[in-house]
Amino acid sequence: MFLFTKQHEELVGIYASQLARHRCIDLFVHMMELRLNSSVHVRYKIFLSAIEYLPFAPEDDSKGSFEEIIERVLSRSREIRVGKYDNETDVAEQHRLQSLQKALVIQWLCFTPPSRVNNSRSVSMKLLFRALTHSNVLFREFALISMWRVPAMPVGAHTLLSLLAEPLKQLSDDLVSVESHEFSENLKEFQDWSEFYSCDATYRNWLKVELENAEISPVELSDEEKQNEVIAARETLDTSLLLLQRKENPWLVPTEDHILESDEPVFLELHATAMLCSSSGDCLAPDATLCTTLMSALYSSVSEEEVLKRQIMVSVSISSRDNYCVEVVLRCLATEKDGLGSHQFPDGGILAAMLAAGFKGELIRFQAGVTLEISRLDAWYSGGDGSIEGPATYIVHGLCCRCCIP
Repeated sequence: MFLFTKQHEELVGIYASQLARHRCIDLFVHMMELRLNSSVHVRYKIFLSAIEYLPFAPEDDSKGSFEEIIERVLSRSREIRVGKYDNETDVAEQHRLQSLQKALVIQWLCFTPPSRVNNSRSVSMKLLFRALTHSNVLFREFALISMWRVPAMPVGAHTLLSLLAEPLKQLSDDLVSVESHEFSENLKEFQDWSEFYSCDATYRNWLKVELENAEISPVELSDEEKQNEVIAARETLDTSLLLLQRKENPWLVPTEDHILESDEPVFLELHATAMLCSSSGDCLAPDATLCTTLMSALYSSVSEEEVLKRQIMVSVSISSRDNYCVEVVLRCLATEKDGLGSHQFPDGGILAAMLAAGFKGELIRFQAGVTLEISRLDAWYSGGDGSIEGPATYIVHGLCCRCCIP
């Protein structure tokens, strides 16, 4: 308790390094979560305590490592928090604020290890690589969250961009060239998202102008105010088209296909945690009937022939952690150009198409205007027994391409 009440964060590493591996990890995870909203100085002391007194990578079962701690922190940060709301109007706002907490976790990866740490330069690059990888996961979710038609900037995404700005300034071309292809791909995706959120900012500005003008009687609206709205709309259209029409470096399309070949049946899974929102912005509390209706609507978004051919399975249930959220699981057989071999079109395949209809409120046989508002999204390759075999990132990329450009 002394470590927590007296705020002696620099002593955590000394104490934790003497503990059993699982207790060491638990202590640091608890401390990092407890101090997530503290000052940068306090968080840096915790980072320094971990990076100096613990091995960076796992060495044996006797001692916890920095990598194990940070992986636990990152994983837990994406979990849906138990939701308690006073009224329905609080729900969407609380979920937006949760995106900020998810983003702040990246700070632990953006600190610079002191030179006295063994292989400090290599450690810095590993931290940056992990920061890019996790940030891109969050950017995909935040982009789908930012589809909400509100003028407020997506706070989580802009926090990520701010946190990574300084580490990326220190990244030289020479260092990028010697890093892995995976590092380069993650850096490219980060840059794609940076450009996207710049485009998104022009959209928010236009929406703000439009909403302000809507509050004024058309008779009283000045020519200047009308012109400002036209200019903002044109800027939004131009920046969106520039992003969409890039030929040499298409948005969210990797430079190389990650080709999967397999003699055994391979399945694709798309897991989403989302809220159901009406066109007025109110969030619906799902019940068993609504879940069944949504499941039926998702099945109906593809033909019966495709359902049978691709062995499509859909599951919709109320989240055990937040009764305003539903857990949606889509599963299908991977086929050539959708999961196997080269992906000819960067559209995410059949699972992305099904969920995109829900995100855009275009599901037939479902309540008109009701959309799925994402909180968490993951796509996986899996085996016939349901075992997860690796991320199917192309599905989420395709989903973002289908939905996110305003």
